[in-house]
Amino acid sequence: MDSRNPNGSLPLSPPPKYGITKPISLSGPSEADVQRNTELEKFLIESGLYESKEEAAKREEVLGRITEIVKIWVKQLTRQRGYTDQMVEEAKAVIFTFGSYRLGVHGPGADIDTLCVGPSYVNREEDFFIILHDILAEMEEVTELQPVPDAHVPVMKFKFQGISIDLLYASISLLVVPDDLDISCVSVLHNVDEQSVRSLNGCRVADQILKLVPNIEHFRTALRCLKFWAKRRGVYSNVTGFLGGVNWALLVARICQLYPNAIPSMLLSRFFRVYTQWRWPNPVMLCSIEEDELGFPVWDPRKNPRDRFHHMPIITPAYPCMNSSYNVSVSTLRVIMEQFQCGNGICEEIELNKAQWNTLFERYLFFEAYKNYLQVDIVSADADDLLAWKGWTESRLRLLTLKIERDTNGMLQCHPYPNEYVDKSKLFPHCSFFMGLQRKEGVNGQEGQQFDIRGTVDEFRQEISMYMYWKPGMDIYVSHVRRRQLPAFVFPDGYRRPRTLRHPSQHTEKACEDVTRSQSGSAERRIKRKHDDEAVDEKLSKPRDCNTSNFGGTSHISIGQEAKLEHLRTGDVDGNSVDRLLDRDKRYEEITIQQARTDGQGSHTICGLTSLHVDNLSIVRNVGSQEQ
Repeated sequence: MDSRNPNGSLPLSPPPKYGITKPISLSGPSEADVQRNTELEKFLIESGLYESKEEAAKREEVLGRITEIVKIWVKQLTRQRGYTDQMVEEAKAVIFTFGSYRLGVHGPGADIDTLCVGPSYVNREEDFFIILHDILAEMEEVTELQPVPDAHVPVMKFKFQGISIDLLYASISLLVVPDDLDISCVSVLHNVDEQSVRSLNGCRVADQILKLVPNIEHFRTALRCLKFWAKRRGVYSNVTGFLGGVNWALLVARICQLYPNAIPSMLLSRFFRVYTQWRWPNPVMLCSIEEDELGFPVWDPRKNPRDRFHHMPIITPAYPCMNSSYNVSVSTLRVIMEQFQCGNGICEEIELNKAQWNTLFERYLFFEAYKNYLQVDIVSADADDLLAWKGWTESRLRLLTLKIERDTNGMLQCHPYPNEYVDKSKLFPHCSFFMGLQRKEGVNGQEGQQFDIRGTVDEFRQEISMYMYWKPGMDIYVSHVRRRQLPAFVFPDGYRRPRTLRHPSQHTEKACEDVTRSQSGSAERRIKRKHDDEAVDEKLSKPRDCNTSNFGGTSHISIGQEAKLEHLRTGDVDGNSVDRLLDRDKRYEEITIQQARTDGQGSHTICGLTSLHVDNLSIVRNVGSQEQ
């Protein structure tokens, strides 16, 4: 039977479907979109986001050397365990990459996420973290070697010829690992432990993402933009409770599915347009969640009560599907959404030719955003100890955020900042992290209400002190500092930048300030802030005596003194943003931090999912109507 159309032509095959819903728009770029895309790509090049051919070649060389090392390592273990000469000859381990390198969006100086897949008789605990570790430790090319065996995904971090490497290990149920191992096949997960499943899934998720987007090159450019933006705005860090590389990749991939014919400049503006309206905790998913006879748990709030307490679910597309953003808390979700609002406002201005791309990527001025901060100082006896101690402490800083939310019933909000700082005038190993503090917005508390978080900080320090590999000299100090007391080393040039009020015509920047900053003081005080010598924090003037029972005593917490936290309400990006910004002096409210500790164990989570039909169809329809 002839299947031709009445006009004699063959029927057109339906366009491929991406994602679990229909696209919002199939429209392609206009001439203006193409022009903006050209300007965007030029900006990315000028910002140095692409590595040179020489660095790319060096990465390939380093990966080749690591492949040789792990093959020799497995052959040695095979021989020591009495296997035949033929088995020794065939024995090998295979190296895979994942993360930004596998997705093709890495930049200069970026680390390479690598996975070593070995045979069933080579284990992680002894063979990988002890024997291979010792082999690497003896090599001149290897520096800053740091094993992290107790991480959620156990990893060995090091630099090889100056290239940062994160090396994972997975043992699969084969005596001989083939060179052409298909890691995307579910059978690779047979009879492996959960740590190996998590390690293997890094590669499997990256491969699935690339299969599920309509245009890989457009996806890569858009993702490169969003990663750069997130780092500039201080919301790129999974360990701190924000979003890491895989989270941003999944978010961008979903936008690519919703706008399959869009070019990167369009994808960037649609990204902010969609996610400012997203109704969390409804999850972002690239495909349907499937279960398998292997029986590994998958993300499902209907069956798993713990999944109902996730605030910003971003689900991985490879079996077993998991929430890749489980570290996000109430406070960090608030910060992320504020930054999305800011980005959306600027993109709207760019589309109206009222702003340039560099405005979108301006650095977030964290140390001008709050009146009060927590400073976390980490010290150790030598540089190698600091590397391990800092890794342990940083991975648990988000717990301090959660504890503060819990013990103040969510009334005191924390904004952890992912960047670490070092006072170069100090001669001993140390680093510092900071958290912004403010009272919860839109809640009318009692006048003079106080927050005493000394007990919260003591509890946090005690948990930190349980570090299995603790050594004398490792210590942590937590202290409260006001904005005017911030140490000089947190500012790029060693001093505070004069804060000038921008011209009223710069609506975009003002709208962004209104959303993302909690600033204070009159316009006259903002024009210039004198350098105050007393602002330099002297906590790190000399190493403290350290012991296992005293990790920075309560005396280092000055939060119990008569400090005040001034708070400016923030609002959404809308037409009244500038008016609200200019009227900020009328809307201050002061609260003291020295309040009685709340005993209630309030849980500030977003929960209640009862169905997996949660891909924000109403949002898709709403955004789609705006495209018409």
